[in-house]
Amino acid sequence: MSKKSAENAYRSYLTSVKEDLMTGVSYMIPFVTIGGIFLALGYAVAGVSGTGVENVFDATGTVGWFLAQIGDAGLTLMVPALGAYIAYAIADRPGLAPGFVLSWILQQGVVLQSAGNAVGLQGGEAGAGYLGALVAGLLAGYVARWIKNRDVPGFVQPMMPVLIVPVLTVAILAPVLLFVVGVPVATANAALNSYLQGLQGGQAVLVGAILGGMMAVDMGGPVNKVAYLFAVGLIGEGVYAPMAAVMIGGMIPPIGLAISNFIAPHKYAAEMYENAKSGIVLGLSFITEGAIPYASADPLRVIPSIVAGSAVGGAISMSMSVTMPAPHGGIFVVPLSNKPLMFLAAIVIGSLVTAVIATVIKPDFEDRIATEGETETATSSD
Repeated sequence: MSKKSAENAYRSYLTSVKEDLMTGVSYMIPFVTIGGIFLALGYAVAGVSGTGVENVFDATGTVGWFLAQIGDAGLTLMVPALGAYIAYAIADRPGLAPGFVLSWILQQGVVLQSAGNAVGLQGGEAGAGYLGALVAGLLAGYVARWIKNRDVPGFVQPMMPVLIVPVLTVAILAPVLLFVVGVPVATANAALNSYLQGLQGGQAVLVGAILGGMMAVDMGGPVNKVAYLFAVGLIGEGVYAPMAAVMIGGMIPPIGLAISNFIAPHKYAAEMYENAKSGIVLGLSFITEGAIPYASADPLRVIPSIVAGSAVGGAISMSMSVTMPAPHGGIFVVPLSNKPLMFLAAIVIGSLVTAVIATVIKPDFEDRIATEGETETATSSD
């Protein structure tokens, strides 16, 4: 195989893995949304009714308790759903159950603690989180697909998808995932949660800036999803500040670019003015993809602008210990934050940073088109 053929094969493989991961994420998001919204509503009702946010899970039978139970179920199932549908994307139906079961067992802290004791490691009672589910989903999918494609006698074939493939996949992978993958990932996950809960000062600013910038850099792509999944996974651990930074970072790009378009329409194509109106709505709804039309038209200037604004917004949020228990909803879930006004202030400041930078560094639209036309002409003449 030539070097070029090997590079093409490797690139194709990476693309396939990304698509499998995105399939898992797309199926997981409804679980995230249900869990986060209902849990946030449970906290809100408990706060208003006098039960107390910290006592919502002890107030059996109250409205807040029921809402919190639904939310907890959604957040508990979201990580196994991620692993299950990654495996499903790779191996189809035979991979679904193994992906779910293996991802679920990696979230059981007591099981992983016992596995750690067996291999001489003390990892604490922490689950492996979404990183464990990603690994479990990928391995379950590949192993299930390999078993599914084996040649077997005709009388065995009907049992393959519902019996042989799922059971063999779990039997093969359970020891590997529990003792080789689960224990170290759970240990790292526990250390990360402890670190994030104790963030102060410059550390919080840095983490917030990184998370906010990641949300903007590819506007809904893999980097954006990594930051989002990271924050969502922490909600289940009771760490809500990263989610606020991520949501703010994801809301800023469309809003900031829309503001720039409004104050300097001569720097954008005429048809982009209508896009700016929808960009405000999309940004307020936490749909970062609303910035994509701008980035597609002028990526070298737009992407640095939105990354800077989102990084500033995320840094402000983390430095002020702003929290957000809901994983989606944008402007509609702001009242659920512990500091709603500061949440909004971070969005406004970050959006203005994006708007100012984009407006300053972008040339007039007609001048840019003329310059690009001259460059293309010079290139073709050469």
